[in-house]
Amino acid sequence: MTASRPTVCLTFDFDAMSSWVTSGRSDNPSMISRGELSLVGIPRILALLRDFDAKGSFFVPGHTILAFPRLVEEIATAGHELGHHGWGHENPADFDRAGEEEVLELGLRAHEKVLGTVPTGYRSPAWDLSRDSVDLLLAHGFAYESSCMGSDFTPYYLRSGDRWSTTEPYAFGTTTGLVELPVSWLLDDFPHFELIPGLFAQMADPANVFGVWREEFDYMAAVEPGGALTLTMHPECSGRGARIEGLRRLLEHMAGAGAEFSTLGAAADTWREANPLERWKSENPLRTGADALEEL
Repeated sequence: MTASRPTVCLTFDFDAMSSWVTSGRSDNPSMISRGELSLVGIPRILALLRDFDAKGSFFVPGHTILAFPRLVEEIATAGHELGHHGWGHENPADFDRAGEEEVLELGLRAHEKVLGTVPTGYRSPAWDLSRDSVDLLLAHGFAYESSCMGSDFTPYYLRSGDRWSTTEPYAFGTTTGLVELPVSWLLDDFPHFELIPGLFAQMADPANVFGVWREEFDYMAAVEPGGALTLTMHPECSGRGARIEGLRRLLEHMAGAGAEFSTLGAAADTWREANPLERWKSENPLRTGADALEEL
């Protein structure tokens, strides 16, 4: 990401069957097969990225890596980033510290077994974190995280040790060196395109969804041209015909406006270099809690 060009991070959560088995708790072969549609969507997405000479970030649960090792290797061979996305698409907030760390390590072992590498980026399968998550990610060498929503176009450093209750003032913890690339449900295809009765049930028109994404990009380019827009997509959703074509038109618009397509890892590195931790802390007292009152 540069000061003069708007950055767009195209990210894909390649969950396959894991999200339906674990998060969806399904025992229904038909429902679980929804994730298998990723086998159709991934080749289309790879072809689209190739057409724009763009590199994406793919967050893949260990469960999926072991189910489709050849396809995951194909993603890596094409030069795309592979990030940690849990073992079986679990919510880290459902575990105690030991259980969360076990899941984290299972996912790392799957990456090492198939790809021979250790990811530096993490995205929670549920976009939820526990009070231990930041410390665990730092302990395991992660450089950035992409599950929080405290900004729209600007990365920031995450804190560890925040405390909160319904009766006491919010207590800010310690600002760490873990970079956050923020996300938004607005910029995630799943709630717009997937049908889950009682949860997501609108099956939105792709033209409307990508139209909103285009307006978000246009606003960033005009108001915060050095920012980074993170789009979150799932191959089983945006890999379908009308949606992949809508995504192509969106990328054409972004490219025509001078967008720089970047992996999250590269965007995090560039932002960190331009914003050293200690200087950033002094310039962002609201993020660090420096202005907060601790008692009434």
